[in-house]
Amino acid sequence: MSSHPVAETVASLMPRARAELAELVAFRSVADFEQYPRSESEGAARWIADALRAEGFTDVALLDTPDGTQSVYGYLPGPEGARTVLLYAHYDVQPPLDEAGWTTPPFELTERDGRWYGRGAADCKGGVIMHLLALRALKANGGLPVHVKVIVEGSEEQGTGGLERYAEEHPDLLRADAIVIGDVGNFRAGLPTVTTTLRGMTMVRVEVETLAGNLHSGQFGGAAPDALAALIRALDSLRAEDGSTTVDGLACDAVWDGLQYDEEEFRRDAKVLDGVGLIGSGTVADRIWARPAVTVLGIDCPPVVGATPSVQARARALVSLRVPPGVDAAEATKLLQAHLESHTPWGARVRTEQVGQGQPFRADATSPAYRAMSDAMAVAYPGQELQYAGQGGSIPLCNTLAALYPAAEILLIGLSEPEAQIHAVDESVSPDELERLAVAEALFLRNYAG
Repeated sequence: MSSHPVAETVASLMPRARAELAELVAFRSVADFEQYPRSESEGAARWIADALRAEGFTDVALLDTPDGTQSVYGYLPGPEGARTVLLYAHYDVQPPLDEAGWTTPPFELTERDGRWYGRGAADCKGGVIMHLLALRALKANGGLPVHVKVIVEGSEEQGTGGLERYAEEHPDLLRADAIVIGDVGNFRAGLPTVTTTLRGMTMVRVEVETLAGNLHSGQFGGAAPDALAALIRALDSLRAEDGSTTVDGLACDAVWDGLQYDEEEFRRDAKVLDGVGLIGSGTVADRIWARPAVTVLGIDCPPVVGATPSVQARARALVSLRVPPGVDAAEATKLLQAHLESHTPWGARVRTEQVGQGQPFRADATSPAYRAMSDAMAVAYPGQELQYAGQGGSIPLCNTLAALYPAAEILLIGLSEPEAQIHAVDESVSPDELERLAVAEALFLRNYAG
């Protein structure tokens, strides 16, 4: 990294950053209070509130959101008449899954092979530390050039929408000219990346009925309509021969014109078994960032162990559809429901019900905030050009903020590059990425103020 004064300050702060991340990772802040004590989440929230107060934030508050969790808010005023930037992260984490499967304990930050391991190290407690580092570096180098709002969510991983609803009920609280969502990551460690699109999603439950009750497959099989077979036909109709998603009336041929994803790299990242082909057509980036993708998440039918020789009277499934930018999730839901209903064979009775939805998101990468970020990344990652990537997943809060503040520019950056293995065992963060992205964020705030 260059010998920029901001970069030198961040480098000097890294030992403190590691100590703080260790304190934050030690909280078992999974926002599922049947599995983990609420006190762990409350402790993490208080830690962040104290850290903001120590940095001179006024108006620090623990917000009780409608889903029963707490988000942490703080405001740090800048110069008179300056722009306002909102910095977002979340402190809740995914459960550690198999604790015994971790090489080192999940809630103990541990350094090995140049990375820091622990649940939430990258997703997204590291994001909290990234924001703190950026602000400290600016304060040590001439002061804060913008007004800063920080919001750290307490239930992002649970998807229970507490902060979204709180923001809608308090529409001025998070208002800003630019919003930095610190919850994604570089395409590869060392390759500066801004995520410009997110797919939305919809979930539909489909239930098929054919008979008043199950029947003996010897006595009736061959003429009696089987509900499970009818459901399987309907589900199979959602894919073409090559595995591409096919929903009647839904465009499935969009093209991604940003950063491309090499097929061999994708196979490695996805851990595809030898000899097994990828599905779909077009480039990998087209498939995962620009096009819809259907997944059958679950099927209710008799398990293999204990199954009887019966023709099934009823079966149901949960189907997810990832919706690319440019497609309305509500419209996609209607098309998916109509498709399942029209492709269920033999006149079987079919019922569909929507059980969840989030809209896709697309940023304007030509805006002043993106130019400010591009210039900042050039200093933090010398010799690398800023890349624009998509993200197959969804961040519903992005859409809430985009709807509340249509003029705000939303940028997505973060620490979750592929090696971070977020949501898996042995999650880790690269301290180099933390250092560089903190520098980039600090310089972004300075550039954007100008």
